[in-house]
Order: sequence, then structure tokens, then C-alpha cells
Amino acid sequence: MSHSGSVDIKSMYEDELRELLTDMGEKPFRAGQLFSWIHEKRVKSYDEMLNLPSGLREKLTKEYPYTTIYPVEVLVSKNNDTRKYLFALSDGNVIESVWMKYRHGNSVCISSQVGCRMGCRFCASTLDGLVRPLQASEMLEQIYEIQRLTGERVSNIDIMGSGEPMDNFDNVVRFIRLVSSDKGINISQRNITVSTCGLVPQIRAFADEKLAVTLAISLHNPIDEERRELMPVGKSYPVEELMDACREYFRKTGRRITFEYALIKGNNDSDRHAEALAHLVKGLNCHINLIPVNPVKERNFRRSDKNVIRNFQNKLEKYRINVTIRREMGSDIDGACGQLRKRYITSQEEKHF
Repeated sequence: MSHSGSVDIKSMYEDELRELLTDMGEKPFRAGQLFSWIHEKRVKSYDEMLNLPSGLREKLTKEYPYTTIYPVEVLVSKNNDTRKYLFALSDGNVIESVWMKYRHGNSVCISSQVGCRMGCRFCASTLDGLVRPLQASEMLEQIYEIQRLTGERVSNIDIMGSGEPMDNFDNVVRFIRLVSSDKGINISQRNITVSTCGLVPQIRAFADEKLAVTLAISLHNPIDEERRELMPVGKSYPVEELMDACREYFRKTGRRITFEYALIKGNNDSDRHAEALAHLVKGLNCHINLIPVNPVKERNFRRSDKNVIRNFQNKLEKYRINVTIRREMGSDIDGACGQLRKRYITSQEEKHF
């Protein structure tokens, strides 16, 4: 349950904790106390779990490392509605999370992997490949730590930071069940969005998990051969196959699907693309989120002009498609995935030369 091969207490369900504690010769009811300290009170160490016998706390401390993360850098946007956190993990790796303040509550965008191996051409997360998946506990800690740091409750979660959630399937499902547990932080599954670049078998498997989350598909181009150029995942799973999986997801969960579409100047923003996109999603209960692409220094993509974006939106609306243009948040603090981590890693490497 942990990347180091040891048991990761913070990633365990209550019944798994019960089994573990029973094996340790402890009373089964201690599992509920332990679960509550970890996920409801969200303490930083076993020492704070005051109703557990000191002998048990010592044993846990010795045998089961308690997952924590800590901030190494925090960037705050000018109008204070966005904060970007760079967190260090216990093995020295770093990940990013973004906190966004909206009128309807606070939203946090978390990472699901250290790096990413999907190779999407417009994304900074993928520049150094995949280092490792995150534990469920390391995903939870991004939420818990941000609540500690801001002193405010998180009400919405987007799993669309660095990494491909469907490439870390079991840990992501475990995270969703733990974060939505009514014995923990109790964030409604309806307020959780999982973003994927389109791993079809995993999307099908995800539909069977019977979670009430929103699935967001990074589509970015409706035309197969062009999408493959942009997103290598398209070579394995063509657009039509992806759409079949989306229809199955909707059929099994009843949850409307979101399509993320980053508009790149002269690449995927023409009338031809808008029409192809409209035909592709026809008849599916969905919502299209148009995103002005964030320029990444290592790539040569530019964002579409405002009037081109507006025109693209109008075209889709003519087909009665539910479409919005994403409000930009935090672009002054490198709000896009992977940029802060990339800069940090580069600066650390320079220090060592």
C-alpha cells in the first residue's frame, strides 16, 4: 500500500485498520478512533491521538510511518483568489496543488502522480516523464494541508493537477472513497471531478466503481489524426472508442460528462474543429469547457485570440451544446499544471552544479 513497500496507515479504510489493529493484539474499536484522528481531526502525528494508549502510539510510530507533506513554496495571485502550493513528499519529490476561491466555495486542484508519462504536448507536467504514482494518503494530504494553511474548508476537488489519474487507478478510487467518507472530511462525491486524457479501459472500469463524481475528458481535438499529434494517448485509443466509453460512463452513472478543450492558436480553433466537435458529442449529456491554453516555455503553443474563442463558443451553441469559457485564475502565478514543479526542479539542479 505504499511506494516503499510498507503499510500506509493513512490510505487504509476503517475495516482494514480494524484488521491491522486486531493482528497487533489491540481492541477492534481502536480502528474507529484511529480513523477519526487521521481523517476527521486530521492530526499531524500519532502523538496527538490522545485517546489511544501510549504503547499503541509508540508501536504505530515505530512500525507505520505517518504520511505528511509540507509546503516548500507558496505563490499567491494578485487578487488573492488563487494560491499555488509546491509540496515536498517524504521521499524528497515535489508536487503541486492549486487552491481557488470562488463565491460558491473553495476548490482545490490536486496532483495524482509525481510527473506524468502521457506526453501531451501542451503540458508541462509531462516534460520529465513519470517519477511515481501518489498514494491515496498523499492526495488526501494535499487537501488536509491546504485546509490547515488557509484555515478554510475545501468544498470542491479537481483531480487534474500533475499526473494522469486513470494511470493511478486504485489509489485514486481509494482517495475518492476516503475523502468523501462521512467519518472523515466528508466532501460530496458530486463535488469531485476526475480528469483523464482518455485511457479507455480505465474509464470503463471507473464506471463500474459506482462513484458519483464528474468525469472530465481532456479532448483538445475532435479529429483523430490531429489529436494524436497533440496527445500520444490517441494512438492507443481513437476518439470514437473514447466516445463509446463516455457514453457507457453516462449510462452507468447518470453523471454528465465534461470535455476539456484547450484552444491553441492555429491548431484546433477553426470552424472546422468546432463543427467536428459538435458532431462528436451530439446526443451525449455533456458540457464543454473551453480553456485558453497556458503558454509553456518549453513548447511553442500560443493561445487563441479572444474573438476566435468567442466564435468557437458561438458555433457550438448553435448546435445547442452546453459550453463555457473557463475563467482564468492564477495565470500570473504559473497556474497551469507542472510549471512550478518544473521551475523548482531546474533551480535545485542548478544548485548542485
